[in-house]
Amino acid sequence: MSGNNVGEKVDASNTLNSKNISLPMSRVKLIMKSSPDVSSINQDALFLTTKATELFVQYLAQCSYKNGSGKEKNTLAYSDLANAAEESETFQFLTDILPKKILARDYLRSLEERREEGDD
Repeated sequence: MSGNNVGEKVDASNTLNSKNISLPMSRVKLIMKSSPDVSSINQDALFLTTKATELFVQYLAQCSYKNGSGKEKNTLAYSDLANAAEESETFQFLTDILPKKILARDYLRSLEERREEGDD
């Protein structure tokens, strides 16, 4: 095989790989460029970051569904994701991004209790 054929196979493999992702690479690139530390993004790095993000989101969804309340209805709810973030050590870093929902009256009550504890 000549060197040109090898290059053509790599290009074909990149084309096939880009069809195997669901997330828009342009959106991932935009998010990556929003970091002041990033000046340029290699296409391979962009593809791998996009694929890794996609796999992470799939894993989060699967874990949330498996331990969630929507199995009977075949659904995944926000509360399932928030529970996974809170209960799983793997997803602990997401607790600020996926907080458990709380009713306003419950939040106000907890604030009042904290004030009372602080006054004691």
